[in-house]
Amino acid sequence: MPDIRAMQIEDVPSVYAIEQQGYDFPWSVNLFEQAVKSTKYCAVIEEQNEILGYGILSYVVGEAELLNICIARDHQGKGLAHHLLQHLIDHATLQDNHEMYLEVRVSNAPAIALYERMGFNEIGRRKNYYPTKNGKEDAILMALPLMKDD
Repeated sequence: MPDIRAMQIEDVPSVYAIEQQGYDFPWSVNLFEQAVKSTKYCAVIEEQNEILGYGILSYVVGEAELLNICIARDHQGKGLAHHLLQHLIDHATLQDNHEMYLEVRVSNAPAIALYERMGFNEIGRRKNYYPTKNGKEDAILMALPLMKDD
């Protein structure tokens, strides 16, 4: 399985290229740079110095929020998202968070299936949360309790 490490500022161009492949309304380069420089946990998954994907977590008072996760189109379907998400869950748990939250587009069936396999449950919806080419679409709010092995 590929390696996972902390994202560095010099990774942003590669991460941004993956973001543009993955989303119709991508984060900006500036948002990624801010995330790397902030207290957020930003990770990349790579193999032979090629970045294959990334994930970004925010921590606030014992809660982790998955802000962004994406695998390069050419590398999807190989279990990388599962591997990366497990790493992010483990990191959040080690940082003494008791729950992880995320939002996902209602139309993103592959992501929803992954999150459900990883133990996330739907806890609500945000109406008209995400922009689309033809208007807006709802977000599903999901949560995962984090348990620390003592």
